[in-house]
Amino acid sequence: MRLAVAALAISLFVTISPARSDPVIDLSLVTCKQLLESDKDLQTLISAWMAGYFSASKNLSVVDFRYTERNAKVIGSYCRTHKSDTVMNAMVKNWR
Repeated sequence: MRLAVAALAISLFVTISPARSDPVIDLSLVTCKQLLESDKDLQTLISAWMAGYFSASKNLSVVDFRYTERNAKVIGSYCRTHKSDTVMNAMVKNWR
């Protein structure tokens, strides 16, 4: 189900943003403010990406969606008070 949502979000993002010639998001540059202002589907997609990124960085082959949900809430809370910080920095400081 979550994979279907992520795939849909990617396809929507690619088709809705004709101003960008390149459907690439550099998550090291995305600010907390930009994340909070993005639509829910893109936020879900970024959350799923974060789960995979940090699982891989810890050499884990599984993603525990309980932690994914918890981490998304914590990152959202952090970002509301640190809007100029990058999402990657927020993740490094708060991800479990």
